[in-house]
Amino acid sequence: MIDLVMLQVVRDLVAIFGVIAGLTYYIMTVNNQNRTRQAQLFMPIYSRFQEKDFMRQFSDITNIWDWTDFDDFSEKYGPNTNPEAYSSWLMVLTYFEGVGVLVKRKLIDPYLVDDLMSGLIIRLWEKSKSYIIGVRKLRKWPQFAEYVEYLYNEIKPIAEKQHLELKI
Repeated sequence: MIDLVMLQVVRDLVAIFGVIAGLTYYIMTVNNQNRTRQAQLFMPIYSRFQEKDFMRQFSDITNIWDWTDFDDFSEKYGPNTNPEAYSSWLMVLTYFEGVGVLVKRKLIDPYLVDDLMSGLIIRLWEKSKSYIIGVRKLRKWPQFAEYVEYLYNEIKPIAEKQHLELKI
């Protein structure tokens, strides 16, 4: 005969496993919802990234514009000498500043950003770094483009790890 204590133990074990299964399902559902929210947040950002005007501005900055340091950038593209060009550069920079904030606040997965735009982030920071550092020093504004730099520092190691051709 089955002992009454044994039935209680089995009943308790079934209840415990039911709670564990429910908790596991809940955690999986929440994780899936978080990934979905990140994707939903990122897609409008990414669609701006694909706009013709944005890509033209980015391409001009990284492929056509040529400067060697802070002074050279200021003479050719600075706010006082070339406000139109500077405005274009600032628009591109602030776009990536926004992406950097979202990555920093863990609202967007940096691996998702790497998959879709790592090359452009790396290129923009490496090309603009001398001017950005100069602005920080000259204007005593250490947080100028801080999230662009943060984004670069987050994305560069991921890109190097996932894209071995970058280590060449």
